[in-house]
Amino acid sequence: MEEHKIVVVGGGGVGKSAMTIRFLQNFFVTDYDPTIEECYRKQVIVENKTCLLDILDTGGQEDYSSMRAQYMDSGEGFLIIYSIIDAESFDQVMNLCETIQRVKDKDVFPGVLCGNKCDLEKQREVSIKEGKAIAESLSLSFFETSAKTTNNLVESFHEIVKLIRKSAGPIKKKKKKCLII
Repeated sequence: MEEHKIVVVGGGGVGKSAMTIRFLQNFFVTDYDPTIEECYRKQVIVENKTCLLDILDTGGQEDYSSMRAQYMDSGEGFLIIYSIIDAESFDQVMNLCETIQRVKDKDVFPGVLCGNKCDLEKQREVSIKEGKAIAESLSLSFFETSAKTTNNLVESFHEIVKLIRKSAGPIKKKKKKCLII
């Protein structure tokens, strides 16, 4: 069975853990408890293929920024989360993506940008247009999501799997070579 390592990154309080736990357990976490690092596994079916996801939910607090390079190095695909009700979290997106690009040594990587908390429309500070524009400039897929209502939640996780598969290209089996000495 194929396995994929997904790293969930974003600023503090944007809903990374809430999205991850809602996706894994269909449970909405209401209390904010800053995460250092949590790793989860879930078997899913995406495009009629079963795969196992290793999901790393990272800490968004500045205290944990030194650990980010380690997380990012091991990731195959990235969910980059900001909160639509927090313009400062949106401003962090570019820095997070630049860090991923540097660590992965790639300008383009399998990534989905999620504007989370779209259920809080009246408190919106970041427009859909702004989210789409930065996603396009970084070659990322884009969704507005809500851990509370599950809007685009499953779709964003499935999209990252599709992007990982696409970036990997066709799977080639190595031929065993014979060595004569």
